[in-house]
Amino acid sequence: MLTFRVEKLVPGGYGLARTERGVVLVKGALPGELVRGEPKRKKGALFLEAPEILEAHPGRYPEPLPPSADLPLAYEAQLPLKEALVRDALERVAKLEAPLAPIRPSPRPLAYRTAAQYARHPLGGLAYRLPESHELHRLEKDPLLAEPLAWAFDVLKLWPLPVEEVALRGSLLEGKVLLGLVGGGPEALKRPAKALVQEGFAGVVWAEPSPKGRFRGRVTPLAGERTLLEAFGPLKATVSVESFSQVNPLAAGALLEEARTLVFGGRRALELYAGSGLFSLLLSPRYEEVVAVEISKEAVRRGEMDRKRLGAENVRFLRMDARKAEALGAFDLVVVDPPRAGLPPEVRAYLLRARPREILYVSCDPATWARDVGALVQGGYRLAFARPYDFFPFTHHVEVLSLLRL
Repeated sequence: MLTFRVEKLVPGGYGLARTERGVVLVKGALPGELVRGEPKRKKGALFLEAPEILEAHPGRYPEPLPPSADLPLAYEAQLPLKEALVRDALERVAKLEAPLAPIRPSPRPLAYRTAAQYARHPLGGLAYRLPESHELHRLEKDPLLAEPLAWAFDVLKLWPLPVEEVALRGSLLEGKVLLGLVGGGPEALKRPAKALVQEGFAGVVWAEPSPKGRFRGRVTPLAGERTLLEAFGPLKATVSVESFSQVNPLAAGALLEEARTLVFGGRRALELYAGSGLFSLLLSPRYEEVVAVEISKEAVRRGEMDRKRLGAENVRFLRMDARKAEALGAFDLVVVDPPRAGLPPEVRAYLLRARPREILYVSCDPATWARDVGALVQGGYRLAFARPYDFFPFTHHVEVLSLLRL
């Protein structure tokens, strides 16, 4: 059994400590805390997953939070830690000492999420599925949920639905919630779905469980509406319960607003990993032609709906793999917002060959962002702007908005 003090927060939300056995990564521990436990070695490193906290951080958040909230710290104390994660990645991974704009806080530290997914607990109610063990952590409430999702959570706790999981997607703009029922049979759920719409849900779909991930199998509408409109700063866009849209629309809207002010404008713009094309639609007045590339059929469908509603005739959606962007030619601006793994080698190579005047890079992982920025800087670009954004209060996750120029 080791007793030691946590030194700092590192990527992945772990506290780092240096002990006589070596570096230990501690889950849920905050910088400065004295903890005790028996670390276990996995993947070549020492991990302590359930530490006993002997001396707590003075700013440790006193109220219950869901297990996903791995940064239980007073909100104003979270921000410098997140900014430090981005700065450390820039210096350590990208080998750059470029200036970093101050982190932009979330407009709401709590009650900010407009999307969530929960397992049904065997004893009733809703539960959080722990990532590695898949154990269920039963929840009485989730303070991260925005209204009206908090209402939906309370309703669903009492409904004995024969499903594996429930998914929620709400709209702050419309004040409505969509519900996804994952597992069970669609025929048996048609009547409960209609009753749930009468209860106040805007719409209900059924989704087949899939080992490929959330909503990767069949999806069948059961009752009510399929989509809602949400405001992302200056833009209103379509969201659905199966969509991968930002879960903090107020923070995402602030990022979009700033992104619009950073770019020059020009003749052609390309957005890779476009989703439903928020950046393409936002920037369409600044460019003659905008191409949005996305692999998801559902996201492209919503993007086309928004394009037609907004009258953005110069925006074109292409359903294709971003790694094949080479075939699209040259652009004045390329926007990239990749998954946590960052840009694959093919996309980095395309950017360095096509050499757009500007690259607007939005990232949800500072380490892979810094890796890619370092490669682009070595290829002749300079990091003209970078700012962390807090999209996920009470978690270690942090978003980065950045602009590279030739």
